[in-house]
Amino acid sequence: MTEIRADVAVIGGGLGGVAAALAAARHGLTVVLTEETDWVGGQLTAQGVPPDEHPWIEQFGCTASYRALREGIRDYYRRAYPLTALARAQRYLNPGGGAVSRICAEPRVGLAVIESMLAPYRAAGRLDLRVRQRPVAATTDGDVVTSVTLADQDTGERLTVVAPYILDATETGELLPLTGTEYVTGFESEHDTGEPSAPAERQPLNMQAVSWCFAIDHIEGEDHTIDKPDDYPIWRDFQPPYWPDRMFSLVAPKPHTLEPIRRTLEPHHDAEFTKQHGGGDLDLWEFRRIVARDNFEPGAFPSDVVIVNWPMIDYLSGPVFEVDDDDAAHHLEGAKRMSLSFLYWMQTEMPRIDGGTGLPGLRLRGDVFGTRDGLAKYPYIRESRRIVAEYTVVEQDVSQAVRGKDTAARYDDSVGIGSYRIDLHPSTGGDNYIDVGSLPFQIPLGALLPVRTRNLLPAAKNIGTTHITNGCYRLHPVEWNIGESAALLAAYCLQHKVAPHHVRADDAHRRAYQKVLTDHGVELSWPGVHGY
Repeated sequence: MTEIRADVAVIGGGLGGVAAALAAARHGLTVVLTEETDWVGGQLTAQGVPPDEHPWIEQFGCTASYRALREGIRDYYRRAYPLTALARAQRYLNPGGGAVSRICAEPRVGLAVIESMLAPYRAAGRLDLRVRQRPVAATTDGDVVTSVTLADQDTGERLTVVAPYILDATETGELLPLTGTEYVTGFESEHDTGEPSAPAERQPLNMQAVSWCFAIDHIEGEDHTIDKPDDYPIWRDFQPPYWPDRMFSLVAPKPHTLEPIRRTLEPHHDAEFTKQHGGGDLDLWEFRRIVARDNFEPGAFPSDVVIVNWPMIDYLSGPVFEVDDDDAAHHLEGAKRMSLSFLYWMQTEMPRIDGGTGLPGLRLRGDVFGTRDGLAKYPYIRESRRIVAEYTVVEQDVSQAVRGKDTAARYDDSVGIGSYRIDLHPSTGGDNYIDVGSLPFQIPLGALLPVRTRNLLPAAKNIGTTHITNGCYRLHPVEWNIGESAALLAAYCLQHKVAPHHVRADDAHRRAYQKVLTDHGVELSWPGVHGY
């Protein structure tokens, strides 16, 4: 077994982990960053999810380093791709023209930019990146985590990491059970939190659906139909009791109202089609498009490229963690089978605008991720284990319905900001969408501090939120902000020889730490904007 040491160990290479590693390395610390897949970047890259962001993202509302990531993606396209003159001149270039985000781009480009941001620190020897490593064990001494052991996903070899500060940036909070850190999963009860949208009883296995995303394009006149999955009839006919039609249809609830709404899927349509049938999330082709061929010189791309992350592939049959290994593996495989079955349905049975059925020209673009099965490298995880924190953000802190036109709860210990609706997808416990308007919010330091463990800090979606407030704290810029602020907290504590919990408890230390954050380009409060 190999042992390595660093000032900070960041376990998990998603957006929070990348931001944490960058912040710690820039601060002069030595860092070990590990990742279960062979791609860093998490939901932006390995999971294939274009960034979910708020309306003001181009002006304010994210950290300086997150903005550098976004601009780096645009610069990559300007430097390396045959953009049209019109596209090249756009200040806020959106390579895919997707409606979900102001910057929809290929996962590989996001990966390339992230790797370029990490490169100087790797070259200097301050950042040690290890991929294909999954945490399997940890040691503790009282309330302190002393080491984390990882297993190589290919060879099984073990690697032990020792560091004064351990950051859990895994997608599902995997270090929490390994270290004995107190945590919660699923739905808290109304008695626990007082939240208006909470159920009467706790439901720890009731979690948001995962989605196994994939990329497609469309080649007119060709047949790219995949082999019919063995369990296709099961998925084709699956209809939850609260769903308006079979999930494999173009009818799904509108999240805000649960009103049944018909979507469209028409490759390469024109503006008149959009005018007639509606845009936004009703237009599946454009909603999560990551390559818009019209942005590039004629002939550069035979087709747009689109990410499939739509209501039809929300996997509801069970959670992918907090169950035994066999059940978790079963549900992970089930999410894959559901996605492949949906592709087959689109190719063979989906109703078309012209009255026909199926689009055999839809082509699975596994090369977008470099995977054998054609799907993303990792499922899109919307909900993690969450620490039992010194402060837990609840629905009453951010909900427009509760707070009216007031601001969200204000925290003296803010370590960042974010904004998004409380957006909960259908769940493994039988809930439909829960979609609640929210106010631009802050990230309290108290939500980054476990009630007991001293040196383990959450750095992703595993902070002190509830099942409900996770719905607005789980998005790309917020996860990045969490990881960056957690790493800078560890750096501050190492420099001043003080514990994280003491930083929050002592006003002088808290203010000094917050100055470190703002010096690094972390915004701590919002200007006068309204929720949505």
